Amino acid sequence: MTQISRDDVLHLAQLSKLELADSEIDGLQIDISNILGYVEQLSKLDTTGVEPTYQVTGLGNVWRDDTVINYGISREDLLARSPKVVNFQIEVPKVL
Repeated sequence: MTQISRDDVLHLAQLSKLELADSEIDGLQIDISNILGYVEQLSKLDTTGVEPTYQVTGLGNVWRDDTVINYGISREDLLARSPKVVNFQIEVPKVL
């Protein structure tokens, strides 16, 4: 089984910009070691002749032509109907 050190966990936390309590570090050390052990088991499997699975639902991208549709109204008319316009753009309230 792959062992991960406490320093490795702290380094990963720093790279991820996570602040961990001491109790969390020990738990993560065990969890990450278990995950790496599982990946190590998977790498030992013989996958010769097995096609990669990219899509399991059978769905594909639907592409359409990017065409401009003229609805018979000008940009100036649309801006005139807006409640607030700044620099030829519609200003809307912030959404956080």
